[in-house]
Parts: sequence; C-alpha cells; structure tokens
Amino acid sequence: MQPLSKIVVVGGGTSGWLAAAMLRHHLKRELCEIELVESEDIGTIGVGESTVPPFVGLIQRLGIDEKDFIRATNATYKLGIQFVGWHRRTDTYFHPFGVIGKPIGTQDFYQCWLKARSKGEGSSLQDFSPCNVMAENGRFFPPSSARNTPIGGANYALHVDANEVAQYLRRFSEERGVKRIEGLVTQVHRRDDGFIDRLDLADGTSVRGDFFLDCSGARGLLISKALGVETIDWSTYLPCDRAIAVRTENSGPLVPYTRATAQKSGWMWRIPLQSRIGQGYVYSSHFCSDSDARSTLLRNLDSACLDEPRVIPFSTGHRRELWKHNCLSIGLAGGFVEPLEATAIHMMARGIDFFLRYFPNRDCDPALAREYNRRMTADYEEVRDFIVLHYSATNRDDSPFWQACQRLPLPDSLKERIELFKSQGAMRDGVDELFRASSWQSVFEGMGIRPRSYSSRVDNLDYTHIETTLRTAKAAIAGMVEHLPTHEQFLGGQLA
Repeated sequence: MQPLSKIVVVGGGTSGWLAAAMLRHHLKRELCEIELVESEDIGTIGVGESTVPPFVGLIQRLGIDEKDFIRATNATYKLGIQFVGWHRRTDTYFHPFGVIGKPIGTQDFYQCWLKARSKGEGSSLQDFSPCNVMAENGRFFPPSSARNTPIGGANYALHVDANEVAQYLRRFSEERGVKRIEGLVTQVHRRDDGFIDRLDLADGTSVRGDFFLDCSGARGLLISKALGVETIDWSTYLPCDRAIAVRTENSGPLVPYTRATAQKSGWMWRIPLQSRIGQGYVYSSHFCSDSDARSTLLRNLDSACLDEPRVIPFSTGHRRELWKHNCLSIGLAGGFVEPLEATAIHMMARGIDFFLRYFPNRDCDPALAREYNRRMTADYEEVRDFIVLHYSATNRDDSPFWQACQRLPLPDSLKERIELFKSQGAMRDGVDELFRASSWQSVFEGMGIRPRSYSSRVDNLDYTHIETTLRTAKAAIAGMVEHLPTHEQFLGGQLA
C-alpha cells in the first residue's frame, strides 16, 4: 500500500473550502497533508444562497455549532420552496422538506389520501405537510426538538450568504491544519502515465501532490484543460443558461422558504437572509436578452437594490469522468444543473462523501474511479430529472419560452417515473436519493400530474378509519403550528 500523503485542492470558494473542511475532518493530519491553492485575483460567483436539508446534517457531523454558523453566515431557516406561476400563471404550490402524513395502519399515507380525494375529500396534500403549514403561517421550530409531535417529521435547510460560508469554512479548515497557498496556477505537469505530478504557480512556486481536487469553477483547470475530460451537455433538457443576480434591502417579514416565481423567459428567485434579500432571474438567452432580463428583474423586485445586478452565464451538464487518474472535480468544475432546487452545495458535499467512500491509494485503482463516476452520474441525473419536471409539465403557453418548455424532450428515466406515477401513484425508488417520495408527490401535484387511480390494496382498510385519521392529523398539525414562534422570533432567539 502507498496511501495518499498529500492532497492538493485547486480553487477556493464554497467548493474548495468545503472539500478541504470535509477531508481534514476525516483524515488525520499526521497521515495526510492538505493544501489549498487559490488566488485573490479570481473572484467567486457567490450567489448560491440556498441549501437542502442534508447540508444541516453535514455541518453537524463536522462538529460545527449550528447557532454559530447561522450567526456568521447571515443565515435564515428554509422549510421548502414556494413555486408561483409554474403550472399556470395563477397557480402556486409548495415543495416542502420532510414527511407528508404518516402511514395509516399498514397503508401508505399518499394512497390513503388518493382514495379520500376520490370520495370527495377536499383537503390538499400539503395540509398534511408540517413544513408547508409552518411556511404558510411564517412559523418555525426545529423538528428535532419536537419529536413525537405533529411536526416531528418536518425537516429544514438554511438560506446562507455563500461568500460568508466560504470564509467560515476557510477559518474552520485552517484552524485544523489545512495550508492555504496564495497563487495563480500557470502550468499543470503530468507524469508519463497521465497522472498530474505538480502545479507551477505564477510566482515560480511548484506544488506537488499525490492527489488533486479541481475546484477551479466551470473552467475546469485540471479536469478539463489539463486532462481533457469532456462535458456531457444537458442544454437539450434544461432551457435556461444565464442568471442575473442582485442583493436588495430586507422588506416585510423573514419568511422561512425560498420563492421561485415564473417569468416570461424563466424564473425569479427570492431568498431572505438576516440583513438582506438575495434576488435574481434565471433565463434562457434564446428567448431573452441580458438587457430584457435586467429590466424584468428590476421591475419585479420588492425592495431597493444594494448593488448593481450582474449577469452570470452557465452551462448545464457534467464531466463524463468526474474522477480521472489522480484528479477529482468538485463543484462547477464537475458539473452544474441549475439553481432551481438549490442542489449545488449538496453535490459538492456528495462528491467528497463518495470520494471518502472510495478513498484510493496513490495508484488510484481504476475500479474505484469507475464506481465513483457511476454513482455521481446517477446523482446528477436524479437532480436533472427532478428539475426538468418543473419545466416540462407546465400548462403555460403565454410566451415562446413556455411553449418551448412544453416541447422539451424527456430523459427516459423521467418518462418512466412519470408513467409509473400516473398509473397508481407509485414511486420509482433509487439508492440513497436526495428527492424522496414527498418531494416528487408535491411537484407532481403542483404541476397537475395525478395518478389515474389509487392502489386497490388501500380498500383493505376501513374507509371510516382513513377519514377520521386525515381529519385528526390535519387539525393536529394546524393546531400545533398556531402556537409555534414566528420564524423571526425563533431566529432572534438563536442569535441572542
């Protein structure tokens, strides 16, 4: 065995410092050195200000105090995403985190709800989501402190300032022995077998390593420019390729959710932080110019700008090999879907999680890289399919963009998932997926895709029991949420 004794991370920002923090947490300092090379001359995008629930678990596993993290990163709580105008211009629906309902007897809750709906029950699916009911009422309380209560199955993520997150993780990593090198990589030297040997920096310094992480952003300094790994392009499935972002003043109460509002050529996000609001417009350059996008954004802002809007081009897809030889690509260097479901930071962490699972020696056994690439590709495809669903199921035809969305080709995996769901509301479960049944059910329901029938197995349960349970559960959630603190009250207690 020749274990890795030095890992070099190229690039800072959220991806670089998150990778360094996770590696340092899991690898002993005396066994493996970790160096991070970044240049102050290269800025970070820093607009990804929303996360998904696994991120909260990640900072807890790293031993980071959640209250301290929230104070330092301008964070607020997030119970899900509100979608405005996606199915039809006047429709609104919610994608909540956590469970929706509980099994009734031995029967699946969703199937019981479908049967009740077929008999005229008027309650919406989201009436049984603790996160949705809390969000509608502007309330928040951590479900971990309310187990065995009507909100015990809820979950949450965070809205964060991405630049502050990177700075926090830098401090965390350097305090634990990660060495930062200021410098611009000018040349990448490879060995005869194709592996990366060393990096030359602009000041003449050479940096050697046994393994290299490419966190250099979309340019892919190592994985693309040095190793020549191509990108699998998903622009056929995903129509948007640009965003324009701006920071605005706080206005109104701090709601505990992200809002995604459909516009003529894409959608706008609204993410509340403690001291400001992050807002932006994701759009397709085929249907909208940058100047039109800017006008749309400024016209729809609900508070005054704190800076100038900036345009951010992006491409959707992922590297055909995210791990090649002794190089692993993380963050934008590895791939990007789009920001609609706030999966970017999750995919960074997922990439390091799998790297630690298939942790190599210096020879980097190709079997480990193949399995890593297979698993990460499956994760990217899951996220892709979930986001494509939001666009392709629209009934909007009021602009060329939305008309084009109705004609989007669907990946075979999404086609199969939709057909299975339409049959009896059944789910196509994968291995360790990010989006569970409640997420798919919420978006299917919100976008007007409904099963043709419920599973006849539910008929083995007395309907009176189903009816009583639904009525009781709905009232219990609403009753408890009514007595919870508002989001601002709870957040204020955390910051005190």
